[in-house]
Amino acid sequence: MIERHVTFHVIPGKEKDFETLFKEEYSVAMAKQPGFVLVSLLKRLEKEAVYQMVIRFQSLETATAWRDSAEHKTLSPKIKTLYTENSVQIYEVMG
Repeated sequence: MIERHVTFHVIPGKEKDFETLFKEEYSVAMAKQPGFVLVSLLKRLEKEAVYQMVIRFQSLETATAWRDSAEHKTLSPKIKTLYTENSVQIYEVMG
């Protein structure tokens, strides 16, 4: 199982837009993908506009298929308008 942690530095004032896009579009589209396990959106307490998206897929192949999907390619430009930078860490789930 693969877990991706994507940290987003959201543009101040765009937090609600970011949260709405995640809840209404991004997580919905992702949940329909083969191999999808879970997705969560976390907001850091000590930093107002910093979020982490935790994404879990059954395998690296199914995670890659999501990133290559038409749905992701449609949503990616929308989410990119809401943050200034992001970083990604990928983990293999051991337990």
